[in-house]
Amino acid sequence: MTNITQEFISDTLEKNYMPYAMSVIISRAIPEIDGFKPSHRKLLYTMYKMGLLTGNRTKSANIVGTTMKLNPHGDGAIYETMVRLTRGNEALLHPLIDSKGNFGKHYSRNMSYAASRYTEAKLDSISQEIFKDINKNVVDFTDNYDGTMKEPVLLPTTFPNILVNPNQGIAVGMASNFCSFNLREVCAATIAFLKNESCDITEYITAPDFSTGGEIIYDKQQMDTIFETGRGSFKIRAKYRFDKKNSCIEIYEIPYTTCIEAIIDKIVECVKGGKLKEISDIRDESDKSGLKITIDIKKSCDPDALMQKLYKMTPLQDSFGCNFNVLLNGMPYVLGVKDILKNWCNFRIECVSRSLKFDIKEKSDKLHLLEGLKKILLDIDKAIAIIRGAEEDALVVPRLMEGFGIDEIQAEYVANIKLRNLNKEYILKGIGDVDKLKNEIAEMQDILENEKKIKKIIIKELEEISKKYGADRKSDIVSGEEIEEVTEAIEVDDYNLKVFLTRDGYFKKISLVSLRGSDVQKLKPEDEIIAEIEATNSADILFFTDKCDVYKSHLYDLPDGCKASMMGEYLPNLLSLEEGEQVKFMAVTSDYSGFLLFAFENGKVAKVDMKSYETKTNRKKLTGAYYAKSPAVGMLYLTEDADFILESQGGRYLAVNSSNITLKSKRDTQGVQVYLSKRDKLVKRIMLAQESGLENIKPYYSEKIPSSGRALKEDDKPFVQLGLFGDD
Repeated sequence: MTNITQEFISDTLEKNYMPYAMSVIISRAIPEIDGFKPSHRKLLYTMYKMGLLTGNRTKSANIVGTTMKLNPHGDGAIYETMVRLTRGNEALLHPLIDSKGNFGKHYSRNMSYAASRYTEAKLDSISQEIFKDINKNVVDFTDNYDGTMKEPVLLPTTFPNILVNPNQGIAVGMASNFCSFNLREVCAATIAFLKNESCDITEYITAPDFSTGGEIIYDKQQMDTIFETGRGSFKIRAKYRFDKKNSCIEIYEIPYTTCIEAIIDKIVECVKGGKLKEISDIRDESDKSGLKITIDIKKSCDPDALMQKLYKMTPLQDSFGCNFNVLLNGMPYVLGVKDILKNWCNFRIECVSRSLKFDIKEKSDKLHLLEGLKKILLDIDKAIAIIRGAEEDALVVPRLMEGFGIDEIQAEYVANIKLRNLNKEYILKGIGDVDKLKNEIAEMQDILENEKKIKKIIIKELEEISKKYGADRKSDIVSGEEIEEVTEAIEVDDYNLKVFLTRDGYFKKISLVSLRGSDVQKLKPEDEIIAEIEATNSADILFFTDKCDVYKSHLYDLPDGCKASMMGEYLPNLLSLEEGEQVKFMAVTSDYSGFLLFAFENGKVAKVDMKSYETKTNRKKLTGAYYAKSPAVGMLYLTEDADFILESQGGRYLAVNSSNITLKSKRDTQGVQVYLSKRDKLVKRIMLAQESGLENIKPYYSEKIPSSGRALKEDDKPFVQLGLFGDD
């Protein structure tokens, strides 16, 4: 018999979940001050060790296979990481990998990359700045996962790569989202900061810059908040030109956050919905020369006015949410741009210092050998006599040490000189560098002890990088004051969101962006969530109450700004419900397609066409929303027929397909008898079969209705639902 040990859930989470969460945060999802996540670092270092910084391209499959010595997460994950870093994918402002072959496009989900056996790659020239002096002990190294190799903890990048290339990561309980900034601007800001830490960074870095271009709508207050706190959002929109001859709009740059297909799909949806009657056709004309979406418009259409509509209604204008979350010494911090530059400068100062220490030691070791050689010059014949007179090899070094007063390292060096080189000319030539080495060591020691001189080295590097790799901005900056006002008809701010309904009648509408890292919803004591649905802000929402009424609303008419840390809106107040009236069910729809299934205690199920709730006028309340003579125990909104399960109070289960129930247009139809109730064994719950927790529904399935179902089999676990529709 198995022994069962009880323990508090908090202890289980602390022992099992927290280590996992920390591992994801530290070892996977959040970038460090060099601007890389571990997967990037392992890939790039592997390519460096393969000689791909100066050599020819090699097959991507070769790179991926070799990288698995450092990264055990599989070839698919490694190759996907590699694709994003390539010049061909166009995801980065300054790609780190020079690629040949089809690596897809960041701005298209349909342009998928070719398999690794068909493509080739090597490190791009800018990667020289990523690995500069890495062989001089400038960064720490650690064992790989099986202890057979060493890999760098950080890469000694000579420019703030963390701000130059975009980076996104989702960990457990936190996330990170870095936009990219122009390399020239970042280098100029870093130089200014190194000269004066109290400088104004915004004088040098105006706004983000993206590889896909577009126009950034500049709001000084928003941008200052992002620069100061590392959090906030800004808007970016597409660029277009009007081809008067062909009466079409050509979109040639789009926001970094979206893709061609998402834009086209949304425009097509708006056209079919009658919201964009000015458009006659749309097509993707992207080719090797770059991105292009062509929109054919009617001759009477004003292209600029249409674009203002498209900006408001489609992803042609989108928001980028910044979250500058970075790991410092294994701890995550959300930092503003200036704080990031400060930490990067400290990191780079340490790298340069370690490089100087390495060079000083190397030159000191060489000087030490030459000083020993200098003593040999006093009597070369004596040295030859000592070596020739030694009976054994082991006696050569000790006798040289004794004869010339040199140490073991110097004596070993002398002993290893070839016989032909034991002449005055060779030795004089060798020791001629002694004074030069002493001066170089003294100069480097002086720099090492003076932080200002180290900063001058970093400044010089940044100036060279800016000159060599800097490029003009790709994303133009447009003042928010220059943006034209859109008409009232398109003032709906459409975005993805999730709605929540609690048993006590509280309602939450939260954007999916706000939900990231906020899984725990604040509720009143003893309250619980009975329904949660993903939707868009343009959809309609229907609230069904225990009075058999339905209250309709546009989601965009309901209050915005709710967060997981808030209890939400109290529906009796929001909907002006009658005293004692409570919301029991909720449904969200964009086009009123599909149907609703209502289950009642008496075993009947009603299948009501969703179109029955669609109204041409903006009526807020419909009476007779569903059958009233038997208490409703649950409701399902389906767009197509599916298997569902009824559970009785006696623990019996019945699985039925909704196609067996006749669709009715009358809202308060009593439905058909599906479950045969016995005495007090009434129906208490309806659920989708796929959400029931039953591994096999066949034993409970019935094609003929009504049926009394069957008791739960011993090997089936009962479904425990989180209070869906109010019943425990």
